[in-house]
Amino acid sequence: MPRTDIFYPGLRVGRPYRVYIAVTWLVCTAVLWSRSPFVFLPKPAEVATALHDLWFYQDLGIELVASVQLNIESIAIATLISLSLAYLGTIAIFEPIVSFIGKLRFLSLYGLGFAFTIMASSGHELKVAILVFMVVVYFVVGMVDVIASIPQEQYDLAHTLRMGDWETLYEVVIFGQLDQAFIILRQTAAMSWMMVSVAESMSMSGGGVGALLLTSNKHFHMAEVMAIQIMILIVGLAQDALIGWLRTTCCPWVKKSRGK
Repeated sequence: MPRTDIFYPGLRVGRPYRVYIAVTWLVCTAVLWSRSPFVFLPKPAEVATALHDLWFYQDLGIELVASVQLNIESIAIATLISLSLAYLGTIAIFEPIVSFIGKLRFLSLYGLGFAFTIMASSGHELKVAILVFMVVVYFVVGMVDVIASIPQEQYDLAHTLRMGDWETLYEVVIFGQLDQAFIILRQTAAMSWMMVSVAESMSMSGGGVGALLLTSNKHFHMAEVMAIQIMILIVGLAQDALIGWLRTTCCPWVKKSRGK
């Protein structure tokens, strides 16, 4: 394939070219970053020094583990709730309730902070409740849209095969759209990492990178802020890759369709 194909839209290139392009952009970013004229943007050496201090003197590793555990717990609970609500939304009597829950995504977490604080019995429960709420309202909307986009032909085929209503729900909606559920999960799990700092700043008990980030930001330690953000990005990318692996493992037909 000619190398100039990388400049045309809609054309796919092989893995070696994708690696080459990614490395090129990383090098360009590093050069621009090191030569940045902005005073407020810390240089790579400053960020490396801040990362060393945070890791060895401010327990960044321990705080990161605490945030990962919080995020995993919240995503697991939110996924169970969201999928249950989305599947219940296929039943007429529950559809208005599920639709209303999706509308709650327009509410501000800071406006709901007082209600969550009253209901929670500990700082950990408060952070979990905030993250679960944030994930659920977006997860439900995504899954409802996925279910609504299922072609009528798939339901007709299930009825032709003499499947009952509940069996059709399982085969067409739950199992048939499992790969799409993983896609929505990847998106909302990434959003959860964006909100983890907000949740941990609303309750400083239990630590976490959010509390550490808030302290560094309050004292204008921009090198520390960027170092923490880089670590969050690395963990988030690892989480995204794990969910992607789970998708191809649990839904092997996705990998086969790519190969065709």
